[in-house]
Amino acid sequence: MAELRDHKQLGRELDLFVFSDLVGSGLPLWTPKGTLIRNLLDDFVWELRQRYGYEKVEIPHITRKELYEVSGHWNKFQDDLFRIQTREKHEFALKPMNCPHHAQIYARKPWSYRELPQRYANSTMCYRDEHTGELNGLARVRALTIDDAHTFCRETQVKEEFLKIWNIVETFYGAFGFTDLTIRLSFHNSEEPGKYLGDKKKWERAEKILREIAKEKGAKTIDGVGEAAFYGPKLDFMTHDSQGREWQVATIQLDLNMPERFDLTCVNEQGEKERIVMIHAAVMGSIERFLSIIIEHTQGNFPLWLTPVQTLVLPISEKHVAYAVDVCTQLNAAGIRAEIDTSNETLGKKVRNGKMQKIPYLLVVGDKEVESGIVAVEHHQKGKSGALKIADLIEKLREEIKTRT
Repeated sequence: MAELRDHKQLGRELDLFVFSDLVGSGLPLWTPKGTLIRNLLDDFVWELRQRYGYEKVEIPHITRKELYEVSGHWNKFQDDLFRIQTREKHEFALKPMNCPHHAQIYARKPWSYRELPQRYANSTMCYRDEHTGELNGLARVRALTIDDAHTFCRETQVKEEFLKIWNIVETFYGAFGFTDLTIRLSFHNSEEPGKYLGDKKKWERAEKILREIAKEKGAKTIDGVGEAAFYGPKLDFMTHDSQGREWQVATIQLDLNMPERFDLTCVNEQGEKERIVMIHAAVMGSIERFLSIIIEHTQGNFPLWLTPVQTLVLPISEKHVAYAVDVCTQLNAAGIRAEIDTSNETLGKKVRNGKMQKIPYLLVVGDKEVESGIVAVEHHQKGKSGALKIADLIEKLREEIKTRT
């Protein structure tokens, strides 16, 4: 069995991210290749969310501490915050989460029940003052990008909204072969009431709704007493990677407390103010942590749609370079990410280098290929698959990318 390497080593070898002592521990810097992967993942999540009526919002990276005092985060997490004092002596913080900001976007105007649900999506960086000894590559960082979404709706709409998000989660993780999703019912611990916002009745009501949703979905569940967020219970999606390790990945959370603290309402059919509820949902959670999982799960052998360089054209000798450049140009024009190896190395060395970079398709061109207008195709894991016309290769790769197979 090949040696399994951790994501920090693979990240260096594949040139995805770097850490700098001058920038600071837990603050990853993303190379062009790593940034492309991040954006492709985020675009996929957004593509799925758009199907269910989400709209993008944007928020600042700092806030007055008063926002977190109202939400309850300041009292509970103030020691984990990066704090900023302005020259006028006002106290601000770098945001560790996005939900209070999104609540303020909802609170900007009165809403009719007819306008609900309101669904906001926002992939944005958050900051947490983690202890240096707890940092671990991308798995535990101080700057994390949360693919966050919040739905503001009536309590009668909760089940339908949860199931929509559940569909998004299953589609997203299915694309990576994670089909064994188990639901952890992450509920509060009634023996430690001081850890949570709100009263006992709210928690019981919220947890009853989540149990009903999981039962209606026919999901395999495990109990997670004490794993709730401090403002509400969660459905946490659990899965196993290719090495058999268990991970908590996506999460959907039901919040009856923050709408109370921020006085979030809609006007109901009787013309009266009605308290709404808030659903928190993250598909990847932290993009950084998800990438630490997926890099190790695939050992850097990403699916074609996610690979920074999808094809590498390998001219056998100098006289084949012009044709190789033409092939590369056609592929890039068709939206397929292609590069060319024009080094003076032997073909065998070029192939080995391409495989070490985990580039999915290696395209060899020599006399026969130039004469026939074809390329010899070799997959970096599956081996040689014969020769193809450029147009046929483009069609094949486009279909593989489109279906995310």
